Amino acid sequence: MPRLIMVKLRELGQAQIYNAQELQLKEGDYVIVEHDRGMDYGQIVCLKGAALEQGPKESPKKIVRLAKDTDIKQIEDNRVKAKEAFNTCSEKIAGHKLDMKLVQAEYSFDRSKILFYFTANGRVDFRELVKDLAKIFKARIELRQIGVRDEAKLFGGFGSCGRELCCARFLRDFEPVTIKMAKEEGLPLNPPKISGLCGRLMCCLSFEYETYKMLSRGLPREGERLHLQQGKGKVITINVFKRSATVELEDGTQIEVSYKEKEHDK
Repeated sequence: MPRLIMVKLRELGQAQIYNAQELQLKEGDYVIVEHDRGMDYGQIVCLKGAALEQGPKESPKKIVRLAKDTDIKQIEDNRVKAKEAFNTCSEKIAGHKLDMKLVQAEYSFDRSKILFYFTANGRVDFRELVKDLAKIFKARIELRQIGVRDEAKLFGGFGSCGRELCCARFLRDFEPVTIKMAKEEGLPLNPPKISGLCGRLMCCLSFEYETYKMLSRGLPREGERLHLQQGKGKVITINVFKRSATVELEDGTQIEVSYKEKEHDK
């Protein structure tokens, strides 16, 4: 039976599921993997857990080996060459007067392919640019247009929670995020407080949403009026994790009520 783990391809690639076979590996290890038309490299980001529950329908590609010292040296050399390729591509973009912003460049492990990531307001005809780059580097050229969320994923960083960005750490795909999700968590609808470094709504709202919905079942809503043994009152705050509500009675007294003790309006 395949032993599935999650590997982030190269520096900027997506996290994908691979078969570790019998290899002894740990999080953070660099590995050489099967990929597309040859071999590539990646870093292990997850050995097991919920992130692997949605496994691929096709048979996962294999991890060939733990990266050796010579492999690490080549990876480091590739990073240096990628910076040179970035500068060359930037000059060519300016020469072709293309309305695009180059974000990053990276080599595949065997240097058979160079990937250039860019942002643009619309579609860009970069066919002539690709021809020029292919002549210069004698390698397959791939240009990928990305959005602001992808750009944040590429560069990484830390969110307001103090942890590494979810998109950079483990998210494989971007799910739609809505204001409704922020409301469900009782967050203030203040854009700076619920937005990530990319300026869009935080990704964590999406994968936390179902948990909050489950924990909120049976709890009153803010503003709801209740009839309690202590008298009539209005719900002013909800604590989802404690399964309790703070209720302000008609005389101004505030009490904390467990959802088990709460009596619904009749």
